[in-house]
Amino acid sequence: MAGNAVMDAPCVVPSSSLPADSLVVDRPLHPTTSHPPLYAAIDLGSSNCRLLVARPCKDGFKVIDAFSRVVRLGEGVREKGYLCQAAMDRAIDALKVCSKKLRKHPGAKLHAVATEACRTAKNRDEFVRKVFDETGIELKIINPDEESRLALQACSALLDERPYAVVFDIGGGSTEICWIKVDNMGQTQCIETLSMPCGVLCLTERYAGIEQRRERFEAMRTEIRDRLRDFASRNCCSDILDDGKVQMVGTSGTVTTFCGIALGLERYERHKVDGSDLRFDDAERVTELLLRMEADKRKGHPCIGNQRAELMDAGAAIFAAIRDIWPLATLKVADRGLREGILVDLMRADGHAIDPCDARRHTVSHISANP
Repeated sequence: MAGNAVMDAPCVVPSSSLPADSLVVDRPLHPTTSHPPLYAAIDLGSSNCRLLVARPCKDGFKVIDAFSRVVRLGEGVREKGYLCQAAMDRAIDALKVCSKKLRKHPGAKLHAVATEACRTAKNRDEFVRKVFDETGIELKIINPDEESRLALQACSALLDERPYAVVFDIGGGSTEICWIKVDNMGQTQCIETLSMPCGVLCLTERYAGIEQRRERFEAMRTEIRDRLRDFASRNCCSDILDDGKVQMVGTSGTVTTFCGIALGLERYERHKVDGSDLRFDDAERVTELLLRMEADKRKGHPCIGNQRAELMDAGAAIFAAIRDIWPLATLKVADRGLREGILVDLMRADGHAIDPCDARRHTVSHISANP
């Protein structure tokens, strides 16, 4: 991972090349504006399309607008090698919503990225052109190192004084693991990054043929654990774990959902989840609750919902394998990721002294008795 790499410049689309109704990105602010400038980030992943619009403020940045929708862009990509038409249509429909929202914030500097599904698909260039033609949004397909760097940048404020950290992001098409060194000043250096082509969407598809739920879960868990062993061994993780020098941060819908369930939330509340400490024994109990929960109860659970329900087994398996390899007592839960990392990059590039938002720290101590 290029820990000190500089992100590519935000998209600048010449107005002469745009469709008549297209979005103009990175447009200069009107000189008479009394507000701080606006910045926008789009993360088009294998499962979700997410937008965040924010402006810099004293303590970091203030979110002005946001959007998230499950699009499953990576559906079938591993098997067929192409983005299917239905998935592209879903993604473009979501990006049209993003474009419409961005028109309400003229002058916002936009950086839009796409990850594993587009990295893998043979028709990615065709899709990127289609997105631009229909929405005016110029997508940048980023590599795994850049994806990991941005996620780490967003989560770095959650790290404590321990000298090593495991930071992971469970996505729809891939899972990124970063092994981090933290110095006395709190600065981070990425020692090694592992990008596994195993996210919740592709694992769900790959193991769909195993009907028995527990058997399917254990098969997925074993695959991920096997993929992680060499990485952990190369970095002598077990020796450092024994000395109590390692911390863990998890950022993904899987981890935040686990936290919401553990807290017994009647509805998902970001401010109660982001920065929380989730104990491993509580995570194991949530796993058991999920494996026993019927499909209709999952869909109706306020922290899961219909769109995420069928992906939870795969997410739980990846999360369990990570805990197997790094058997710590707790991890820090991050409801932040690529979008926040992009915003920090954009704001710093314009001279704003931005650090990722301060974490709200809570300890997860309640498992809902009625999932």
